[in-house]
This record gives sequence, C-alpha cells and structure tokens, in this order.
Amino acid sequence: MIRKKSILRLVLLSLLSLDLSVGQLLTEETCNVQILVPGLKGEPGEKGIKGAPGRPGRVGPHGEDGHAGIKGQKGIMGRYGKLGPSGIKGYKGDVGDPGPQGLTGDPGVPCECAPMRKLIGEMDIVVAQLSSELKFIKNAVAGIKETDSKIYLMVKEEKRYFDAEAHCQSRGGHLAMPKDETANTAIAAYITQAGLSRVYIGIHDLDQEGVFTYVDRSLVSTFNKWRRGEPNNAYDDEDCAEMLASGEWTDVSCHPTMYFVCEFDKDSI
Repeated sequence: MIRKKSILRLVLLSLLSLDLSVGQLLTEETCNVQILVPGLKGEPGEKGIKGAPGRPGRVGPHGEDGHAGIKGQKGIMGRYGKLGPSGIKGYKGDVGDPGPQGLTGDPGVPCECAPMRKLIGEMDIVVAQLSSELKFIKNAVAGIKETDSKIYLMVKEEKRYFDAEAHCQSRGGHLAMPKDETANTAIAAYITQAGLSRVYIGIHDLDQEGVFTYVDRSLVSTFNKWRRGEPNNAYDDEDCAEMLASGEWTDVSCHPTMYFVCEFDKDSI
C-alpha cells in the first residue's frame, strides 16, 4: 500500500514538471514572434529560355466530312494540237445502190458520121503502131548485141513463146537462133549483162516430137548447146527452148511467160 502511494506521488510530480516546462517555452517563443509585412512589387525579370517541346498529345477524333464544293465553270477551249500522221488507207467500201435514172438528153445534131468514124479508127491504128514502134526503139537504144551478120535485141516484156515470136516477127525478125559458137556466146553475154538467168530462144520441136528446129524451119543439127540431160521433155509438155546465162539450152513448156531475145539480119535493116 505504501509502495502504490509512492509511485502515484512520482507520477504527479512528473506531470507538474512537464506543465512548467511547456509554459516557459511558450512564454519565450511568444516574445520572439515577428510580424512580416509584404514589400513593394519588384521589376519583372528577363524572359526565360524556351523550354523543350513536350510530348505529342494523343490523336484527336476524326472530324466530320466537309460538304462538296460547287463545280467550277468550264474553261475556254485550248489551242489545236499539231496534226498527226495520216492513218492507214481503209478498205474499199461496198458498191452503193444505183442512183435514179437521169433525164433524157436532147437529140443530137444529125450529121454524116461514117467518114469521120472511119478516119478516127485509122488514126487509132496509126497511134497504136507508133506507140509500139517507139517502145521498140526505146528497147533498142537501151542496148543491143551484134555479130558480123546478126543484131540481137533483149526484150524485157514477159510473153508466152508464141507471142514472143510474133513480137519479133512484127519487127522484121525472129526469136534468136544461135547456130554457131559466136552467136551463142553473144546471146549468153547479153543475158548475163541484163541480170537475167534465162530467156526464150527460137528453137522448138512442135512439128515433130524430139526433132528440134529453129523458128525459120532449119534443123538443129550442126551445132547445139544442150545442157547435160536435156532435152528431156519433162511431163510430156516441153516443146520450146530457153537459153541460160551460162549459154546452155534446156527444153521448157511454151506456156509460161518469160523475157526473150529477138534476132535481126543486118542486111535487112
């Protein structure tokens, strides 16, 4: 019991000492408190350096679509460009329908036309002959070959054998008839110079198969230049003859068209 009283007394003394210390502390702090009054506003400071950009913000929501604008006016026509190249010629069109029949013409003046028509016909014949002769002269001027007794003319018109002989006869000659080595060499050289490979010559076996004659009816007997294996009458249709640029002869059909050489006697010119 005595011990409990002693402990209680000590606790009360401790509390009393604590109150005195706190009061003393408050008294000292109260005396030291100073009242601060705000001063005048100072001068503005210098502008600071621009800071680093901040992080990009989040992407905002998609805006609404705008309204379509009004269509502008059509501009003026530009300059014409350069003309392009002509196109490929088109195909010929179909024949159109016949047109309406025309009006009947006025009757002609009666006249004695028979003499005039006869005269015009004669003039047409003369013109045709002159045209043919002029063409023949042009061929002759282009170049001829000759020997002591013959003149040879290359005709660069493709004709069948019979037409070629008729052409030469109408000029006073025949298809070329090489009856000796001199004539054959001259004709062969003519073919080569003309840039050809073969021409008709005046040899055939039309009168008797296998018996070749010249167009003047003389026999091919004392001289010939048949190529090896010729004449062979291939397909039973080779009754005429041609000369190659080499000077050799071969029998051929009379129907194909080919260039030819005419022969003329110097005494008859």
